[in-house]
Amino acid sequence: MNVVTVDPAQCRGDDLRAAADWLRAGRVVAFPTDTFYGLAVDPTSAAAVRALFALKGRSPQAALPLVAASTAQVRQLGGVWSPAMSALAEAFWPGPLSLVCDAPAQFVMEVHAGRSTVAIRVPDHLVARALADAWGGPLTATSANRTGEPPASSADLLNDLASESSVLIVDGGATPGGLPSTIVDARGAQPALVRAGAVAWDRVLESLKG
Repeated sequence: MNVVTVDPAQCRGDDLRAAADWLRAGRVVAFPTDTFYGLAVDPTSAAAVRALFALKGRSPQAALPLVAASTAQVRQLGGVWSPAMSALAEAFWPGPLSLVCDAPAQFVMEVHAGRSTVAIRVPDHLVARALADAWGGPLTATSANRTGEPPASSADLLNDLASESSVLIVDGGATPGGLPSTIVDARGAQPALVRAGAVAWDRVLESLKG
């Protein structure tokens, strides 16, 4: 196994330079988030994204969620950024709410399955944010499991993924599990619920009042 062990309470970008180099080589990093462990690859590399789909056995028609180190890192992607998106980011980031954003041109089509949008969030987990910081931009964060198998809430539960030579594990201990992130499209005049999840829809709507 390829493993880097970090302290989830003190991890910083500098602690994950080796993981960022692993990503630059077109390989996969398993890392903890505020829900489950995720799988990161370079979203600008078609080869890396295709390798991720093959590793998971995931349909290429399924878009990949992303995580970022900060709101600023997300906004640097460009595209529409509405007042509602600003309000939701302020209210729920870092946390398990993903915003639909226009996909930047540098992200390969395989990331968004031709939909021209991506769902991205700033997770409430120091290691996940540190990895995106070390990388210098958003990263994919699809659940760390083979398609059809339960998501992993610890490095010990990655099963046979842990033995894959292309995978580097960032072991930051156990994660909370629970529901996936809520996905909201707030680019237009009215916010739309894309996927129900950890943040209740009524909380989303309440945060936009006033």
